[in-house]
Amino acid sequence: MPVIGLIREGKTPADNRVALIPSQCRWLARNLPGCSIVVQRSAGRCFSDTEYEQAGISLSDDLSNCDILLGIKEVPVDMLMPGKTYLFFSHTKKKQPYNQALMHAMMDKKITLIDYECLEHEDGQRIIGFGFFAGVVGAHNGVMAYGQRTGAFDIGRVFRHKDYRELIHTYFGLKLPNVKIAVTGSGRVAHGILDIMNLMDVQDVEPDDFLIKEFAYPVYVHLKGSNLYRHKKTGKYNREHFHEHADEYACLFEKYCMQTDILMNGIYWDTYMPRLFEWDTLRHPDFRIKTIADITDDKGGSVPCNLGDGTIENPVYGVNKQTGSITAPYMEGSIDVMAVGNLPNELPRDASRYFGEQLIKHVLGDLLQQGNNTIEKATILKHGQLTPHFDYLAAYAKH
Repeated sequence: MPVIGLIREGKTPADNRVALIPSQCRWLARNLPGCSIVVQRSAGRCFSDTEYEQAGISLSDDLSNCDILLGIKEVPVDMLMPGKTYLFFSHTKKKQPYNQALMHAMMDKKITLIDYECLEHEDGQRIIGFGFFAGVVGAHNGVMAYGQRTGAFDIGRVFRHKDYRELIHTYFGLKLPNVKIAVTGSGRVAHGILDIMNLMDVQDVEPDDFLIKEFAYPVYVHLKGSNLYRHKKTGKYNREHFHEHADEYACLFEKYCMQTDILMNGIYWDTYMPRLFEWDTLRHPDFRIKTIADITDDKGGSVPCNLGDGTIENPVYGVNKQTGSITAPYMEGSIDVMAVGNLPNELPRDASRYFGEQLIKHVLGDLLQQGNNTIEKATILKHGQLTPHFDYLAAYAKH
């Protein structure tokens, strides 16, 4: 049976999450006959080397004897080992220019790449990811930023708490002002956002009421695809057709811009999809949104004023509504944007535990045997060559 290696994360800024926590490694070693796991030593992991040793897992700086290497973020080119099978988030499926050199290096080194982001159920839903905890942290940070701007409350930072359970206790007694929050999306990110909305005692209201009423308590509206998009000719929405022909659809979110204080954005977005709103809408005098938590974090994507990542230390920046330039947060004439690419790092142990559970449940057993169609469809490269499912990357992958 192939040997699994847990690699040391090498991307900057550092990521402290891990694909399998110590107890999960121990479970695999005991319950999958012949399964062997080696953990590469790391000082920056949210679970220490000692915790893996105490779970009976071998540690080594050298993973050359491993067949399958599990990471989280993109592996730096100089850390790639030729001929191995890698699983990590490569951020190449959308032809991201900043990872084109990584794609070329993996091809040169005859690497097999299985991208977590591409592991999907038959209906297109993602199988595995950190989205839930991205939603949790992103929602908290969005509310935090609104509190900082208005001076109405201060809920502090997520990473100062050891885990999700401790964070939840900080919400007891929290009384938010009569804020109106729009939540977009229907996947794991949205589920995480909704968890925080409920824990903060923000009340769910229907879209029609949200658009015409003011409330004496904090409310949110949950906008899924059918609430956000309409076909330009038929006036209808079909999820499958939308994802195949998104250019034929118009976005309906603009009317919510005039009734929303905080936008919690959890939708999937690609370049062929309409944005939630455009710059002209942002500059309109009736534009009400003061804070945007762009949790899915596409620079210049569904939220045009996402001008790039903040950091965990400084997650919020301002954007001048007239000039479109970055400012300090909480300034008059600006909108505050919370956009961070590694939000789950604020709750790394919880996020890693959740991720590992999904990996074990849906992927590893089949991967260690003969694989399956789901894994095949998530394999971007096989021995350095693009697979048929990713032929559309041919120009991007060409040297």
